[in-house]
Amino acid sequence: MAVLRKCARPMLASAFVAGGLSTLRAPERVAPAAEPVAVPVASRVPRLPEDPEQLVRINGAVHVGAGLLLAAGIAPRLAALALAGTLVPTTLAGHAWWKEKDPEQRAQQRTQFLKNVSLMGGLLITAADTHGKPSAAYRARGAAASGRSSARRARRDATHTLRDATHTLRDATGTVRGVTLGATRGATQSVRGAADHVRALPAQAQQAIDKHL
Repeated sequence: MAVLRKCARPMLASAFVAGGLSTLRAPERVAPAAEPVAVPVASRVPRLPEDPEQLVRINGAVHVGAGLLLAAGIAPRLAALALAGTLVPTTLAGHAWWKEKDPEQRAQQRTQFLKNVSLMGGLLITAADTHGKPSAAYRARGAAASGRSSARRARRDATHTLRDATHTLRDATGTVRGVTLGATRGATQSVRGAADHVRALPAQAQQAIDKHL
C-alpha cells in the first residue's frame, strides 16, 4: 500500500499542478468564466479580493502548492482536502454544462464536469486515508467502549466487595452472639455453683460442730 500511495498521489496531483501553473501564467483566459462564481464567493469571505483575475491567481496558487504537497506526500490529507475545496468553484464556473445551448459544447462540458467530480471523489478518499492507522473517530469509539467496559468492571467489583463485606459482618455478628451467649451461660453456671456452695455452708458447719462435740 505504501508504494501504491507514492505512485497514486503524484498522478492525482498532476492535473492540479499543471492547471494551476497555466492559470498563474494567463489568468485573463479563465477570469471571465470564473467571475459569476468567484465574485459572489469573495463577497462572502473576508479578506478575499473581488477582482476575478486575482481570485483565479489565488486559486491557481492553491492548486500548485497543495498539488506539490500531495505529490510529495507532505500533509497529504490536508492538501487533498484543500484541493477538493477549491475544485468546487472551479467546476461550477468552468464547466456549467447546463448553460450551454449547443449540443456538442453541452456534451463536452458535461464530460469535463464529471471528470472534476471524479477527481473530487479521489481527493476525498485521499483526505480520509489514514495510512492503515485507526482514524480519530475509531480511536474515540474504542476509548468510549473501553471506558464503558471499565465502568462495568468497577461496578461488578464494588458489588462483590459489598457482598463480601456483608458476609463478613454477618459472620462477625454471629461470632459476637456466640461469645456473648457462651459468656452468659458460663456466668450463670458460676452463679448457680456459688449459690449451691453458699447453701451447703450451714450443713458443713453443723457437721464440723458435731465432730467436735
